[in-house]
Amino acid sequence: MSHVTLAARVRKSKGKGAARKLRNNNQIPAIFYGPKTEPVMLAVDYPELARILKEDRGENVILDLQVKSDQGTETKKAMIKDLLIDPIKNTYLHADFCEISMDKEIRVNIPVRLIGTPVGLAEGGVLQHIRRELTISCLPDKLIDSLDLDVSALNIGDSLHIRDIEFPEGITSSDEGHITIAVFAAPTVAVEEEVEEEEELEVEEEAAAAEEESAEPSGEAQK
Repeated sequence: MSHVTLAARVRKSKGKGAARKLRNNNQIPAIFYGPKTEPVMLAVDYPELARILKEDRGENVILDLQVKSDQGTETKKAMIKDLLIDPIKNTYLHADFCEISMDKEIRVNIPVRLIGTPVGLAEGGVLQHIRRELTISCLPDKLIDSLDLDVSALNIGDSLHIRDIEFPEGITSSDEGHITIAVFAAPTVAVEEEVEEEEELEVEEEAAAAEEESAEPSGEAQK
């Protein structure tokens, strides 16, 4: 996991008006805090933060947060704890930065990616991705962007659980081992569709036969 530098400055003004003024100047309000650090209000450059989040694939990026104040500039190790996003414009409105220590474990969620082609694909099986994110614990310098799991050995009826995963050195799962990550299921959907089609055909045939019967004149009427 790479370390990225992000410049920030201490701000004294707060409230909706001050936040609006920052956003109009291509900045967003933020706050920095930690277990042994008093909360500090910050302002960060919006384009730079957006670039970091895009290029470094998510919020689990370790930041060298360069905090500028009247006393000078101080660098803090931090991670993004929370992002407030405008649901309509899909833009960032506020950021929370949490201080971290490089010698203390952190707990984060990372995405799970399934790679490889299951052997059961030739039999018409269907790969179902059940759990797309895992919670892990590790030292900051062991943090990974995502976890790639090879599912090429899966056949119909096979499943992959957390207990089956061999995690990289220094990383442990915070989730229960029985939790299912992926299942390679039989093509039941196709079978169900065939059964439904057959049942519909039978109903149509029965309806047609009933119509023919009702259309034929009875013996008494012929007399």
